[in-house]
Amino acid sequence: MTDLLSPLGFTRGPEMKNRFMLAPLTNQQSHADGTLSDEEYTWLTKRAEGGFGLTMTCAAHVQAIGQGFPGQLGVFGDQHLPGLKRLAENIKNHDSIAICQIHHAGIRSPAELIGEAPVGASADDKTGSRALSLEEVRQLRDDFIAAAVRCEQAGFDGVELHGAHSYIICQFLSAETNRRDDEYGGSAENRNRLLLEIIDGVRAACIDNFMLGVRLSPERFGLKLAETMALAGQLMQEGKIDFLDMSLWDVFKEPEETEFKGRTLMSYFAELDRGNVRLGVAGKIRNPAEAEAAMQAGIDWIMLGRAAILHHNFPALYAADQRFEPIENPVSRQHLVNEGLSASFISYMGNWPGFVAEEAVQS
Repeated sequence: MTDLLSPLGFTRGPEMKNRFMLAPLTNQQSHADGTLSDEEYTWLTKRAEGGFGLTMTCAAHVQAIGQGFPGQLGVFGDQHLPGLKRLAENIKNHDSIAICQIHHAGIRSPAELIGEAPVGASADDKTGSRALSLEEVRQLRDDFIAAAVRCEQAGFDGVELHGAHSYIICQFLSAETNRRDDEYGGSAENRNRLLLEIIDGVRAACIDNFMLGVRLSPERFGLKLAETMALAGQLMQEGKIDFLDMSLWDVFKEPEETEFKGRTLMSYFAELDRGNVRLGVAGKIRNPAEAEAAMQAGIDWIMLGRAAILHHNFPALYAADQRFEPIENPVSRQHLVNEGLSASFISYMGNWPGFVAEEAVQS
């Protein structure tokens, strides 16, 4: 049995039956008010049924003003609880850990979607966003915590805090997008404060066995690798989280910063002291050989995104034949329908060059 098929325990929460996690993927399938649709329910539970040891939702926004894309799942009000409960229950019925990723798009919230100017750590002329007041920053923190509590009430095993890709937590972490002069800006310690306060708040508000993960990205958006490494090391050594999800764009790439070139970006995180925290990576893991190579680099689990879109049962296929060859892009619309994608999700995937066969994206 390869490492990919071996179980993985965490400090809190259930054991994962294998090392395959479903990436939190934008899919634009939920209702306009953020309530769960049958299409999104099918997409996610089909991956749990297909053998993923952990099934994670798309980014679910913790404030209405934090919506980042149409058809986004919401977790900012009790009106979302019935759908969240249905989803969590069915994921777990397939022996898959149920995790909700909680999120706020910040300056990346389209004004035409949310009906007002977006907000962020600091004002941004390009997006027309305004800076949050100190009181609003604290409310944002509390709304992340309240969303985690809501996910616990819905029956999820845990949540992941989306601190990557220049969404609002990432906007606070980056000195480029965070130019505040209060306790949440300036030094790396201050820029990290919001994330750390959310972690402490979730730990205090949720049951002891509630799982907590964090997603970070170490490059772009003004992020510095050395600062991200320091934060990752702190999060893992403190042990308040259960897993760290490093979104690397490509797990085998070298860092963009010249002084760190000569080895993979992934290796800088694999060598950190992780205590009892489980470390995983995401980014262009498309086939069994790449999945195994990532595991051999010394991480604990892998996350599949586009590979999981193409094969809802990628883990089951791998268990049956560790040399199986995934279907190659572009794929037909019918293939994606068979894999549990709705028309809106297929249309969204048509924005990725070469993913969907040309006839599948014509109106």
